[in-house]
Amino acid sequence: MKLIKFFSGLILVTTIMACSKDNTLQVKVYETSAKGNNLTLVNTVSQAEATEQITLFPEKELQTITGFGGAFTESSAYLLNQLSKKNRDTIIQAYFSKEGANYSLTRTHMNSCDFSLSQYSYSPVVDDMELEHFTIQEDKEDLIPMIKDAMVASEDGFKLFASPWTASPWMKDNNEWVGGKLLPKYYDTWALFFSKYVDAYKAEGIDIWGFTVENEPHGNGNNWESMHFTPDEMTNFVQNHLGPKLEADGHGDKIILGYDQNRKGLKEWVDSMYANEETSKYFDGTAIHWYESTFEVFPEELQYAHNKAPNKLLIETEGCVDSEVPAWKDDLWYWSKEATDWGWDWAAEEDKYLHPKYAPVNRYARDIIGCLNNWVDGWVDWNMVLDKQGGPNWFKNWCAAPIIVDPDADEVYFTPLYYTMAHFSKYIRPGAKVIELEKPEDKKFMVTAAKNPDGSIAVVVFNEEPVARDFKLTLREKTISLHIEGQALQTIIIPNL
Repeated sequence: MKLIKFFSGLILVTTIMACSKDNTLQVKVYETSAKGNNLTLVNTVSQAEATEQITLFPEKELQTITGFGGAFTESSAYLLNQLSKKNRDTIIQAYFSKEGANYSLTRTHMNSCDFSLSQYSYSPVVDDMELEHFTIQEDKEDLIPMIKDAMVASEDGFKLFASPWTASPWMKDNNEWVGGKLLPKYYDTWALFFSKYVDAYKAEGIDIWGFTVENEPHGNGNNWESMHFTPDEMTNFVQNHLGPKLEADGHGDKIILGYDQNRKGLKEWVDSMYANEETSKYFDGTAIHWYESTFEVFPEELQYAHNKAPNKLLIETEGCVDSEVPAWKDDLWYWSKEATDWGWDWAAEEDKYLHPKYAPVNRYARDIIGCLNNWVDGWVDWNMVLDKQGGPNWFKNWCAAPIIVDPDADEVYFTPLYYTMAHFSKYIRPGAKVIELEKPEDKKFMVTAAKNPDGSIAVVVFNEEPVARDFKLTLREKTISLHIEGQALQTIIIPNL
């Protein structure tokens, strides 16, 4: 079992404390690498004379971290129910315990999505304007038990926000699950839907932290559940319907994130959301996805969104290796440039360069670091658990997940993506402040750093190249020379000095 390797890596490897001199930093280094380390505590002190230097400036604080995590989907929850109790508990602990990845920010879907077993709605009765027949019964067999188990495993607790893929077809102008727009006469009904959802989940003992208004408001073609908004239509819905309704029903503390799609094109959305005090009143932040490109972070768009509303949240709410059947028990596949995405086949010719074959670990590590270095304060993965096919998914939209299972054989595979996520979620905690740093000008050598509420500093270094390198890490007058293997991700922990 991969998790045993994960735990043993933390327990059996000797801790390094580089503290023999007053001017030497004390550090612990955890590494995941193509050579086989999986969040392993390693001794990487370098005896070489390093010329490259990373310098930290903890007094120069940037954004406050909201959290890191993944999504509760019906598909993931259903798979957990097919496993033995031992393996189910192992996965829950791996994601939510302090010994595991300690996820702090999570997402789920309202009504069905593509990673559901079928299409369903909490408001099934046509023209039920007051939603008297509202029910979350569909969630009670799989989804809600998974969330509750995670709550028990999480000592620190985690935030949970919900996203609708579509309203019930009867509320839309095309009367279909896919595409179409919410009819204006149902705006108040749809706002009531969010309020009833909060109450229904509260009755199950689950507090909803907030919402995104609509998953992928551009739509997704002729595919799975979707509903379209323009920027101004979404702003109108939030300003005049959703925000006031939640406030009136005692749910004014719930976070509302606008947009919830790709970063390219982000500017027109934040221009509408934050046009003035009235339009921005109920928006607490902006939600983004990464599917516009497998490797381009779009820093200009992220910086524009931050500068437009510097006191609002900016959260990556979904990312995954999509359009792929995941490799089973083949760690090197996740480090190899063999994975494609939807754009490899379907992107317009002028956008093909945004969708090359790209290693899954590289996508995650580069994107999270790039986001943190451009004002993003939270990063949420998609499905936590999928099967060997990359489902179940009623549309057959196969994807990879950090943990893959074979329910028939009751087997679990912790992919390198799991450890990649844990490098951030486990060691950069909610309330941490991203800090400024200086590093070598090399896009293949990426670094970010954050100061945790306990005063410790987490530095995440990703060496994308196959060649190892040595570097100096400097904090104030203290320094240490470290070594990182090629194709390796390290989290360096500096205790509170």
